[in-house]
Amino acid sequence: MTIKQVSIVGAALLVVGAASFALAQAPRAGRQGSPIYDVKTETTIKGTVEAVETIAGPGGRGRRGLGGTHLVVKTETEKLEVHMGPTAYLAEKQIAIATGDAVEILGSRVTIDEEPVLIARQITKGDQTWTLRDASGRPLWSGGRR
Repeated sequence: MTIKQVSIVGAALLVVGAASFALAQAPRAGRQGSPIYDVKTETTIKGTVEAVETIAGPGGRGRRGLGGTHLVVKTETEKLEVHMGPTAYLAEKQIAIATGDAVEILGSRVTIDEEPVLIARQITKGDQTWTLRDASGRPLWSGGRR
């Protein structure tokens, strides 16, 4: 191999290594199908539940990589899909949300598959408030793992 060929191969390996590192650092779904919660995008919405859906798919990840229970909430300005969390966890905690319920939801507004989604951290319905994630966005069902 000539010096020029070695340089080209070395540069190619450097590019592949850098790309692999960048992909490894990119935001992605965490364990148990939980998407990355971004506290910088936290917002509170108020609206009426138009639909409650239990979503499963290959590997339990469901639509947009978010398995579990979802709400469709109609606010004054939009309809927004809200990812609550694993259906079994919500049932265990006796979190009951139904179509027609007025809710206030604190969560992280993210874009998944070019669609806005709210990942719920806290949900209030009437005088009941349920916390699904800690202040940093870590799911309470994960036992402290991210």
